[in-house]
Amino acid sequence: MTKPLTVDTLRVPDALLHHELRGSGPLVVLVGAPMDARAFEGLADLLAGDHTVLTTDPRGINRSRVDDPSADSTPEMRADDLARLIEHVDVGPAVVFGSSGGAVSALALAAARPDLVRVVVAHEPPLVELLEDREELVAGTREIIAMHVGGDAVGAMRKFLAQANIEMPEEVFQVVFGGERDAQQIADDLFQHERMMLPTVRWVPDAERLRGVAGRVVVGIGEESGGQICDRTSRALGEVLGVVPTMFPGDHIGFVEDPAGFVVRLREVLGSY
Repeated sequence: MTKPLTVDTLRVPDALLHHELRGSGPLVVLVGAPMDARAFEGLADLLAGDHTVLTTDPRGINRSRVDDPSADSTPEMRADDLARLIEHVDVGPAVVFGSSGGAVSALALAAARPDLVRVVVAHEPPLVELLEDREELVAGTREIIAMHVGGDAVGAMRKFLAQANIEMPEEVFQVVFGGERDAQQIADDLFQHERMMLPTVRWVPDAERLRGVAGRVVVGIGEESGGQICDRTSRALGEVLGVVPTMFPGDHIGFVEDPAGFVVRLREVLGSY
């Protein structure tokens, strides 16, 4: 019988982490950054029939409060948060599916605590330090942050999409980014830009440590992400680890847009481990 959804918090160093558990069976962790647990609800519900599924808001985002909002949220800190959550629920080791900045968190977890990880699926980690044009990209990221912090959130998002090589029709952009945002969304966006974005994209994976667990690391890329920055960074990571990337349906957020289609491919991949 599937266990009902439970919602709780866990006190960790410098933060109080919101997390949710659903289902029963082997542990799967679904994590983003800055995406919070809400983005994974559809995928989590589909996996909960035969897995215990853990989702969480990353520190400083939405319901996961930090003691010091002026402190950075680094991949190492978020990896330690994940380790503490996995130990807390006590049904690991875990399959960890991380997307975007959450993929960077998952890779940092695999490097630091491989004992807690059965498989890591790193879906489109934005590791720009692995690219030849890293200096230009980091400079562009700093400009995006400055624009957002300076009050031009819409302009910052336009520049972000352009740098990421993500095309979005103007009418869609206006619906997604042009409307009114509530106080929590504004606070989350500011924390992401000020405290999370640069430490995440500038993180350099410990290649030696990750090669030691490379047989348990899947580098995921969306089938519709060709030419985008996270397609490039994911392929670069695959080269570093000697791992052939695995294709998933959709683009950077394929698991949000079509969780039913995405979960079929995810189950296929996990069936190999």
